[in-house]
This record gives sequence, structure tokens and C-alpha cells, in this order.
Amino acid sequence: MIMSAGDRGWLAADADGAVTVLYEMHYRALVRIAALLVEDAAIAEQIVQDSFVAMHSAWPSLPGGDSAAAFLYRSVIDGVRSASRENRAEPSRAGHELGPVSVMSALRALPARQREVVVLRYFAYLSEAQIASAVGITPGTAGALAIKAMTALQAALGARAELIA
Repeated sequence: MIMSAGDRGWLAADADGAVTVLYEMHYRALVRIAALLVEDAAIAEQIVQDSFVAMHSAWPSLPGGDSAAAFLYRSVIDGVRSASRENRAEPSRAGHELGPVSVMSALRALPARQREVVVLRYFAYLSEAQIASAVGITPGTAGALAIKAMTALQAALGARAELIA
């Protein structure tokens, strides 16, 4: 669930105070999400740090409520996409047919958009509306991508698929 500073009954007028609170609330989760999507902890940390810097700069133009946290999630997803384009490396699908598939390798084998939706849903516990906002799609598309992704994961994992459903 996306929690914002406003959810705590706190509203900071200044960017420094707001970013500090949001950093404490979201940094670890955002790094975990980015790391699951880019598969490199250092790049994941840089993406998240860049997102906080961007939010700080955009602070005066952000509306209240959940907008700061939503901005962060969207910025991290955009950073992951940008890093993926720069690396031009697709997840390795080799070896999937050679025995048991781990959850992580099955997740990495999903198309990027499906992987984003699954990570945001099952690792960040976001709603379809929050996922849609972070990924830049409609809630209906988020739901459809989640279903396709779970179907692919179940096929890849076989009997162990119940563990992630």
C-alpha cells in the first residue's frame, strides 16, 4: 500500500522535511522493487535516489495527499525502464526447460510490463489503481496484465505456483 506523509496526519510545506519523512517510509520498499526489476542492487539504489532527488525538485508542483508517494513509485518504474533500455539486456530465458524453475527466474522471464505489475502487486502490495498510476496504464489493463503474468508464472512453476498466488 502506498502511504504518504499525509496518511500520518503530517503535511510538510517544505521539501526537505517531506522528503526526509517519505525517504524513511518508502526507501527500502522502493529499492527492493527496483532490484527485482533491474536485477542489480547498485543500479536499483541509484534509481531510487534519483527518484527522491526528482521529487524534491518537483515538490512545489505536487498536489497533496498520496501524490508524493505515487510520484516516487512512478519515478522508480520510469527509472527501471530507462536503465533497461540503456542496458538493452533482456532477461535470460535459457535453461528454463532444463529442470525446476525458481520463482525469481520465472519472474525475470516475464515481459517487462507484466513483471512490473507483479512486483508492484505482490511485493509492494499496491492496489490495481495504484499500480496503474505507477506504470502509466489503466486499472483494467493492470488487472489483465496481472492475470497474464500469474498464468505464465503458474505454467513455469507448475505445482509450486500455489506458493505465489
